[in-house]
Amino acid sequence: MPKIIFIAFMLILPIAAQAQPDAQVPVYDYEGLQPLLQKQNDTTYVVNFWATWCKPCVAELPAFEEMHSKYRNQKVKVLLVSLDFVKNYHSRLLPFIADKKIQSQVVMLNDPRSNEWIDKVSPQWSGAIPATLIYRNDQRKFYERSFTADELDTELLKFIKQ
Repeated sequence: MPKIIFIAFMLILPIAAQAQPDAQVPVYDYEGLQPLLQKQNDTTYVVNFWATWCKPCVAELPAFEEMHSKYRNQKVKVLLVSLDFVKNYHSRLLPFIADKKIQSQVVMLNDPRSNEWIDKVSPQWSGAIPATLIYRNDQRKFYERSFTADELDTELLKFIKQ
């Protein structure tokens, strides 16, 4: 009986693999994500917390993609932290990234202890999204709001020109 199950699994596996997008998104708990929020170097990091089910988040994603493209050859990194439900990883998040052709780095935060980690990201954060952290070394600014491309560029330039 186990051989039959194994053979059936091996026949189904290629079909399932074809149905999934090529993108792979790492899934972190907060302790795994934290090093990405505290890098100490000469790069400016733009970290956006978002979800596919959040309309204002989805509406502002093109601004982050534009920033990623515009500053690709400079010391600027865009990180999109998905707060989607992990059960929707394959059914919603990966297809969304593929469909929208997201080029920025995307990771998923799967940590139900939000009451603990929200304040660690920023004491100013109520937990609402979209939310964005821009930082370089110890200089940090947190925004609990949506951005247009121009607004995001204006805020980023405050970090780059220092």
